[in-house]
Amino acid sequence: MATEIEHKYIVVNDSYLHGYSHKSYFRQGYLTTQPHCVVRVRITDTCAYLTIKGKNSGASRAEYEFEIDIDKAQSMLDTLCTTPIIEKTRYLYTHQGHTWEIDRFVGDNEGLVIAEIELNDENEAYELPPFVGKNVTGIARYYNSNLSQRPYSQWSEEEKEVI
Repeated sequence: MATEIEHKYIVVNDSYLHGYSHKSYFRQGYLTTQPHCVVRVRITDTCAYLTIKGKNSGASRAEYEFEIDIDKAQSMLDTLCTTPIIEKTRYLYTHQGHTWEIDRFVGDNEGLVIAEIELNDENEAYELPPFVGKNVTGIARYYNSNLSQRPYSQWSEEEKEVI
């Protein structure tokens, strides 16, 4: 079993646009979003994946990922997944030896930009890059699976200002 350990932060400025190493466009949808198990279909620029994630325990959770045929993934997005489909551009940015993934959402989640860092250990030390703001790890409304059910465009101004 693979374990995902990640921390999520609100992005407070666009400085990551001057130094990212790679960017990709993602479309992803959810087949199920139960508290104990989330099943996602994702299409990137060149590949497609089926991902199964377990329940969060702090910043960690079980994760299994399988590459699948792009046409089958597209069919699942079109016919089986909760809408709206999550659409975003992901930027990779290296800071102090760690790779950060910055997701700039479009569509129903336009205006939301999140930075994530994946760690090898819960206690691994890391430094925050200059574009990172509030830590939102564990705040459920920022999970992509929840953004597919209640997108950022439906949040109240009060919810948006918490960031």
